[in-house]
Amino acid sequence: MQNLDEFLSEPVNNQKISEKRKAKSESNEPNLKKEIIENNAKSFLLGVGYDGDKGLAYAKLYDFKSDKIVLWFDDTGHKPYCISDQPIEVLEENKDLVSHSGFDHFEEIEKYDPITDSQKKMTKIVARDPLSIGGRPIGCIRDIIKAWEADIRYAENYIHDRNLEIGMPYEVKDGKLIPSKFELPDSILADLEKTLEDELDEFKKLSYNWARLLECPVPEFMRASIDIEVYSPIETRIPDPNEAEYPIICISIIGTDDFRQVLLLKRENIPEESESISLDADIIFFQTEKELLSYFFKCIGKYPIIVTFNGDDFDLRYLRNRAQSLDFEKEQIPIELGRDYATIRKGIHLDLYRFFFNRSIQVYAFGQKYREKSLNEIGSSLLNVGKKEITKPISELTYSELAIYCYRDAEITINLTKFDDSLLIKLMILLARISYMDIEDVTRQGVSGWIRSMLFHEHKKRNYLIPRQDEILEFKGRTVSEAIIKGKKYKGAIVVEPTPGVHFGVSVLDFASLYPSVIKIWNLGYGTVNCPHEDEECKNNKVPNMSHWVCKKRKALESLLIGSLRDLRVNFYKPKLKDPNLSDNMRSWYRVVSDGLKVVLNASYGVFGADRFALYCPPVAEATAAIGRYVIQNTIDKAQSLGIHVLYGDTDSIFFESSDQMQLKNLIEWSKNSMKLELEVDKEYKYVALSSRKKNYLGVYSDGKVDIKGLTGKKRHTPKFIKNTFYEMIDKLSEVESKEEFEKIKGEIKNIVKKCYLKLKNREYSLEDLAFSIVISKSPERYTKTTPQHVKAAQLLMEKGIDIKRGDLITFVKVVGETGVKPVSLASINEIDSQKYVEYIDSIFDQVFDPMDIDFQELIGATKLEKFF
Repeated sequence: MQNLDEFLSEPVNNQKISEKRKAKSESNEPNLKKEIIENNAKSFLLGVGYDGDKGLAYAKLYDFKSDKIVLWFDDTGHKPYCISDQPIEVLEENKDLVSHSGFDHFEEIEKYDPITDSQKKMTKIVARDPLSIGGRPIGCIRDIIKAWEADIRYAENYIHDRNLEIGMPYEVKDGKLIPSKFELPDSILADLEKTLEDELDEFKKLSYNWARLLECPVPEFMRASIDIEVYSPIETRIPDPNEAEYPIICISIIGTDDFRQVLLLKRENIPEESESISLDADIIFFQTEKELLSYFFKCIGKYPIIVTFNGDDFDLRYLRNRAQSLDFEKEQIPIELGRDYATIRKGIHLDLYRFFFNRSIQVYAFGQKYREKSLNEIGSSLLNVGKKEITKPISELTYSELAIYCYRDAEITINLTKFDDSLLIKLMILLARISYMDIEDVTRQGVSGWIRSMLFHEHKKRNYLIPRQDEILEFKGRTVSEAIIKGKKYKGAIVVEPTPGVHFGVSVLDFASLYPSVIKIWNLGYGTVNCPHEDEECKNNKVPNMSHWVCKKRKALESLLIGSLRDLRVNFYKPKLKDPNLSDNMRSWYRVVSDGLKVVLNASYGVFGADRFALYCPPVAEATAAIGRYVIQNTIDKAQSLGIHVLYGDTDSIFFESSDQMQLKNLIEWSKNSMKLELEVDKEYKYVALSSRKKNYLGVYSDGKVDIKGLTGKKRHTPKFIKNTFYEMIDKLSEVESKEEFEKIKGEIKNIVKKCYLKLKNREYSLEDLAFSIVISKSPERYTKTTPQHVKAAQLLMEKGIDIKRGDLITFVKVVGETGVKPVSLASINEIDSQKYVEYIDSIFDQVFDPMDIDFQELIGATKLEKFF
C-alpha cells in the first residue's frame, strides 16, 4: 500500500492537523449548512444521496483538509429510470404511463441479456424523480408496466451508472467530479503478475482492479461518538424513540480530536453533589432540556462522522423526535430519519450495533470473539472494557453516577472505531469499495446486500440487463434435489456422522473458500447453469449427481467476480500476512483485507438460494452444494485409502486423527493436483469431545482455549446459575493434557454439576440466579397465535397495572402452577418449579456429557425406575 502522504502528493503535517482539530473543538459554532464545492483537491467519496428540492443526486465527500463532509451535485443530467421490453411506439399508447406526473421521456437502448445469451433492444423509461419509479405505496411507474431495474434505489443506481468507487479518493475540478489517480506500486504489480500468471485474462483484469481498490491507502477520519440517557418512570421500561415522551437527561460526546463532554439536565428530585464529578471530560449542566439539545446540536455540527451504538433505532431517532416535540425548527435539527435508519444532514452516521449484529462480521471478521451483540459484551471482548455496572434505574442515579455511566458507553463506542489501528473503520471502507455501496448502507445492510450491489455494478459496467427474479425462475427452473433438513429448499452440505467420544490429537482440514472455489472452477452463475445452448458441449457438462448442466461457451459474472476475489485472498493476501518483512502497519491492513474478503466470500454461495436475494437462482445454489458434497466425499474416500481415520465432517471441514502428519500432507497434495482445490490445516486441537449430535462439539487447543460449537450453555437467555456452572466446567476441561487427566477431570465435572443440582433442590439460588431475561419484540396484545413464556410473564405484570411495551426486558422464572412462569418481581423462591430447571440442566449438560460417557440421571442419583418415568 502506498503511503497516504505520498498519494495525496502534499505532505500531511499531523501536528498541524491536530492543532486545527483542537481549535475547531473549542468552537461551538453550528455548522448545519451543507457545504457545496466547485473545486476540491483532496477528498474521499463516502456516499451518495438525492436532494428532492434540487432534483439532483449528490456525492458526500470527506474533505481531508477541512475534516468536513462536502457535497458535489450531479452535473450530468442523470435521472431516475426503469427499463421495459416493449418498443417506444407501444409504450406511447399506454395512457396511464405517459400521463403519469413523474414521466419524463423514452429512450431506445440495447442491452446484453445473460439469461438468453443475446442482445436485446429495450426502452428506458426516464422519470422526473425516484418516487415516480417506485417507493410510493401505489401509483408508481413500476406498478403500471412490467419493468426491469425498477427496484434499485436511485442513489445506488447513480453509483453504478457513474461507475463511482465508494471509499476511494476523488477531486472536484471546475465543478467536475474526477477520480484521483491511484496506480499500484511496482512491487505489488510484480507480485500480482507472478500470482496470476496461469489465470485467464478476464480473471487477471478483475484481479488487478480489485487490488487497486484494496491497496489504496485509507486516511484517518475525524469522528465523534455519542450516547444518550433518557428518564423513564418505570424501571423496566425502555423509552419508545418514536413517541419520545420522556426527557433526555444526559448526553456524552467524545471526539477523535480529544473533545470530551458530558451534558446533564438538572432535575428537582436529584440533589446537587458537593464534590466534582471525576471524569476526564467537561461536565456541563443545563436548566432546561431545550438548552441541552441546542448545545448538543451545535457540538455535533462540527463532526463529519457521528458514531453510535444503536443510533438508528434509538439515540438519533429519539433525539430527532424529542427535539420536534420541544418545538425546534426543522433546520435547527441536524438529524434526518428514514423508515429504518437515521443520518446526519451534513455528515455520515455509522451505527456500530447494526454492523456488529451482522453474523458474517461476528464470525468471519472477529472470529466470534463476542457472543452477544450488546455493547457490554462487544466492549468486554474486543477492548477488555465493559459497560459501567449500576444497581438502580437510570432515573434514580445521582448526577455523578449518571455521567460516568453514560460517558462509559460513548467511550466504548468511540474506542471500538479506534482499536487495532482503526480496524473497524478500515473494514467498513474496504467493504464499501468491494460492494460499490454507500458506507452508511454498508453498516446497515447484510452481506447479501453487499454481494447484490457488487454484481449489479458489474452488470451496469458491462451493459448487461439486470434480470427480474421471476424471469430467472422461469428460465432456470427450481431445485431438483430433496432437502434433508426440514424447511430447506434443496439438499445442502454433506455432514459425516461424528464418532462420539473424546479424541486426542485432532486436526481439522478445511478447503480454502470451498464454495467460492466451486463457483469459480465450475463456472456457476444464473446465466451459465442450465444455459440456453442446445449443443452437447454444454448439455453434457453435468453437475455431479444432478440433472443441471453448466455452460462451456462463456464465463458467468459470478464466477469471474467471486473467483477473482477468492484467488486474491487465498493466493495473494493470506501469504502476504506471513511475510516477515511486512511492516506492522501493512500487516494490520492486510489482515483487514483478508478478513473482509472472507466475510464476502463465505456468503457468496448461500445468497443464490435465498428467495429474498435479487438474483435468487435455486439451481446455482443447489449445484454449488452438490459439487461441494462431491468434493468432500472424494476427499474422505481418499483419506481412508491413505489410512487416515476420519472422525467427523461438516460442510467444508473434515476432522482427522492426526498422528501421522505425512499422511495429511499427502492428502493435501492430492487435493491440489486432483481436485484443483487448496486443502489446509485450519485447526489443531489437543482434544475434541464429539457428541452424537451433528454441529455440536467442544474442542480444546494446545494453549487451553476452548472452542464451543452449538452448545446451549453459552446462550444469552440461559439463567445465570447454569451459565456459571457451564463455564466452570469449561475451565476444568481446558486444563486437560492427557487421557489420564481427562478421567480425573470427569470426576471433578460431575461434582460441579451435582453441586449445582443440589443447590437448586435446596433452593439456595436467588431468583436473579434462576431468571430468564428476554426482550419482548412486539406489544403483548400482538401475540395471538402463540404465547411464549416471557409474554405470559409480561401479561402478569400488566394485570398488576404495569405498562408493558415493545422493547421492555422481561425477567421471569419457572414456577409451579397453571402459567408455569412468573416475573421475578412477583415470584417467591418457594414457587420455583425445581423439576423444570432440572430438565433444563439435563438438556444443556447432556450435550457435553454425551461424548464424556456421563449419565446425568445417574449423576444426580435417580433410580432406574425414576429414569423410566
